[in-house]
Amino acid sequence: MIHEFRSQLNIEPLQMSEPVIPHRICVCVRKRPLNRKEIAKKDIDVITIPNKDVSLVHECKLKVDLTKFLDNQQFRFDYSFDEHVANSLVYKYTAQPLVETIFDRGMATCFAYGQTGSGKTHTMGGDFHGKEQDCSKGIYAFAAQDVFKLASLPKNKAKDLTVSCSFFEIYSGKVFDLLKNKERLNVLEDGHQVVQIVGLQEVSVGSVDDVLGLIQCGNDVRTSGTTSANQHSSRSHAIFQIILRKRVSHKLYGKFSLIDLAGNERGADTSSSNRQTRMEGAEINKSLLALKECIRALGRKGAHLPFRASKLTQVLRDSFIGDRASTCMIAMISPGLSSCEHT
Repeated sequence: MIHEFRSQLNIEPLQMSEPVIPHRICVCVRKRPLNRKEIAKKDIDVITIPNKDVSLVHECKLKVDLTKFLDNQQFRFDYSFDEHVANSLVYKYTAQPLVETIFDRGMATCFAYGQTGSGKTHTMGGDFHGKEQDCSKGIYAFAAQDVFKLASLPKNKAKDLTVSCSFFEIYSGKVFDLLKNKERLNVLEDGHQVVQIVGLQEVSVGSVDDVLGLIQCGNDVRTSGTTSANQHSSRSHAIFQIILRKRVSHKLYGKFSLIDLAGNERGADTSSSNRQTRMEGAEINKSLLALKECIRALGRKGAHLPFRASKLTQVLRDSFIGDRASTCMIAMISPGLSSCEHT
């Protein structure tokens, strides 16, 4: 039935040549291919992406007289990426427009969101070869390349800026520094109502290779666990920040936060797991709910921002407040019928 429906569609995927439209909040969706586990289970691909901003979910249902029918639900986003798209194309339409804003005193944030095992760490960190990750093909690395490219332009050289990076994770409401061997840090507000992470290490970087080294170092110590849905599930939110400061005064000029969120999952999926995994799942879902409320308030402009609801939103407070804040959300979806409710 799904094949029949697809054969009638006029499919025009997103091309590299299409213009990039700037958004204050950009929401896009990326479908991953079926993995080996799903192919072995003969799972069916129920997602179709016919063009650059539409995603279709085909749900097989039964009528009262038990005849089968296909329920096709259509969702519209700023951009939709199918399974054949490379990380570089995803980056061009999502995070690349945000890099330019940090050279105009902007605060940019890019999230990777989705159920566990849907490809968030792959998109942000780079391609996996077995357990090894190639960091040079992820959004972290592409963003770093563009920051150094823009920093070398004459108009930005005149601003006299230094580039530094920090990398930390939020696990069960606690903050750990991934560049200091997972040292636990406190999040406090100073006298100017600015949220500070006490003792967070900021490393000055001079080239893309320095940045890749830091990403590799952080990914190696990041908390991951096994859930029923994914063997190497990231159980923490990893936040990689590229920070621009004035060379003399060390004042913050612009900041780009790239966030690989922990996989959200329903209680039904973790019923077979132990208490710790269930507690982690509850904590992850609580912080994702707080994040959703903040992004919703951003869209309403001028509404109250409930950023104190979780550590994640508290740490990212300066990325939500102010006219120069811009956000991009990349939602990852799994194509299998078994993940249909999540999707």
